[in-house]
Parts: sequence; C-alpha cells; structure tokens
Amino acid sequence: MNQLSDRINNLSTSATLAMAAKARELRAEGKDIIGLSLGEPDFNTPDFIKNAAIQAINENYNSYTPVDGYVELKEAIINKFKRDNNLEYTLPQIVVSTGAKQALFNVASAMLNKGDEVILPCPYWVSYADIVKLNNGVPVEVKTSIENDFKMTAAQLEAAITPKTKMIWYSSPCNPSGSVYSKDELRALADVLQKHPNIYVVSDEIYEHINFIGGHFSMAQFDDMFDRTITVNGVSKAFAMTGWRIGYIGAPDFIARACNKMQGQVTSGANCIAQRAVITALEAPAFSIQYMVDEFKVRRKLILDLISEIDGFKANEPEGAFYVFPNVSAYFGKTIKGKTINNATDMSLFLLEEALVATVTGEAFGNPDCIRISYAASQENIKEAIKRIKEALS
Repeated sequence: MNQLSDRINNLSTSATLAMAAKARELRAEGKDIIGLSLGEPDFNTPDFIKNAAIQAINENYNSYTPVDGYVELKEAIINKFKRDNNLEYTLPQIVVSTGAKQALFNVASAMLNKGDEVILPCPYWVSYADIVKLNNGVPVEVKTSIENDFKMTAAQLEAAITPKTKMIWYSSPCNPSGSVYSKDELRALADVLQKHPNIYVVSDEIYEHINFIGGHFSMAQFDDMFDRTITVNGVSKAFAMTGWRIGYIGAPDFIARACNKMQGQVTSGANCIAQRAVITALEAPAFSIQYMVDEFKVRRKLILDLISEIDGFKANEPEGAFYVFPNVSAYFGKTIKGKTINNATDMSLFLLEEALVATVTGEAFGNPDCIRISYAASQENIKEAIKRIKEALS
C-alpha cells in the first residue's frame, strides 16, 4: 500500500536532474558520456569570491543567519539592483534564500490559493509548473514559436487571462530558449496588465549577466509595474556559484514579509559562509566576470554553426543564457537503429544511448518539439558531442 502523499505521487521528477543522474549511471558503467544537460557553468568560482569565503570562515561566521539574510548582503543586493537595473528597493523588500529555486517556491507559497492560475510562456524553466502545482495553483501554458524567438506576445497574454489569473512567471534571458525580452516587448505586456491590476509578475533574471545583446531590462523598471513585480535573481550562473546556493528577491513589502515568514518555518536563513562570499561577488564590477560571458558567446557561435549542419534540426539564435533549443520534430515518427522517435523525450533518450550525449527533452519545459542543449561545456566537448549527434542521426 502506498503511504506517500498525493502531493508527492503527483509531482514530476526534475527532468534536468533526472538526465544528469542517468548520465552519471552510464559513466559509472564506463561509458564516455558528454553532459550537455545541466545548466551549470563549467568555470570555477572566481578566486576573489573564494577568498572572501575563506576570510569569513577565519572570522568565525558560523552561527544561524537572519531568516531574510545578513543586512550587509541585503545592502549589497540593493546596491546591485540600483547599479544594474535602476531599481530602488529597501531592506524589508529583500529576502535572501537558499538558491533562486527556494525564492520562487516562497513566492508561490505566499501568493497562491487553490485554483489560482499562473500564466507560463512556453518554453519555461523546468520547475515552474510543478512549483505552481505544489502550491495548489494551476499552470496555464502559452505556446510560443521558434519564429518569434519563443517569446509571448501581448495578444497571447491577453487571450490567456481569465478571472482566475493571479500571476505570470517568465525568465529573461530565458532558460531553456536563451530568449531576451526587450524593453518594448515588456512594455507591450505591461500595457495588457494595466487592464488587470490584480495580476502579479515574477521576473526571473538569474541569467541577467549572460547576455549577448548588451542590454537587460527588468519589468519592475516600469513605474506602473514596480509594485506588482517580484524580481528574482541569484549568483549561480553569472558567478559560477551553483553549489553555493544563494538566490534573492526584490518585491513589494507585503510579499517580501510573507516570503520571510514562509522561509522561517522551512529552512530559516541561508548558509552563513556563502552569504559573506556573495557580498564580495555583488560588489565586484561587471567586468570581473566578462571573461565567462565572452567565452559563452564564442561557444554559442560554435554550437549554432555545428547544429546548422544536422539535417532536421532547426534552431534560432539565442540572445542570452547558455542553451540552444532546437526543434527536432522532423525526426518524429522515424525509426533509427531500431528505435522509433515519437517525441522530444524519445530523441533525448536516443541521443544519450546511441550518441552518448546527455541533453534534456523540451517536454519538461512545456515544448514537446524541442530539446535543450547546454553549451556550458568546453569547445572540444561541444565539437565532439555535436559530431556524435550528427553521426547517430545520419
């Protein structure tokens, strides 16, 4: 008899983590797997940040931290928002969490009631829909197309809104598509939302600095959206600090207080050493991490050039993050090496087993026609991986 809760039985396993685990199993069997599934920079955390952590250890930072983060870190976050985004937040409006994923969960827990709808432009980050469902909300998927760079239009947003719509969640730059919403595109969405004053926006900006078009715009920068936007960010991607687990929000006071209350009953404050290191990271000038962004841009061109040589793969040029999201539906219904590919999940498993390359099915991101390929890997691994994919499909 199954004694587990309906909640856990109905919960999907994270597709990115599941693929990474499967790749690890095959490696343990001695197979030479190239991992292009995880959204994790392959750089080391910069030395100046590591040194700040060592200093914090030597200064005996080892006690429980304030639930919403050290004041000094919150001040660094406020300064970062002002410097990079022209946003003015106050201390009570900032909450530091154990990664941006916890920040998102806090927001959902604090905001959603049973049956509340959350609009998700597809493709969306793999955990959005399940976080919404875990908090009794209803994900409403808005399909976008490769022709429109996977971005939701104002007309699509208007059509998706119902009396039950409570929130919109999106990421820019987007995981998995790498799409970046421009100021004009966000303004068009904001104009629709002016007719619906009770809808709140989660703007996930974790890839903000990995941006190849030289400009990032935040929804909260519009005066008429500031009090309705929760800006989510963190240090995992830009500073190669995925395992340090620090994320944060800037939000209206009442939402920040609610997230603080929620977190106080779940994990309490985030890791003390990581918080001290993040103060140093956020105070650093942008050029301190530019070498990573420059390398990602080189890899983007490399992988797009190589993918363009694979028959049946159709990709657009992402403007940020470190993913390509090719449409692979040309292969659906075909049998290759005795395996029939009916959807993106079949394609991802086929590539893992036959090409020994780990990718992630687009189905997990709300788009069953595409697969996500991460280029947070060395140029050598990218070349070898795409060569293997091409050979396996030919």
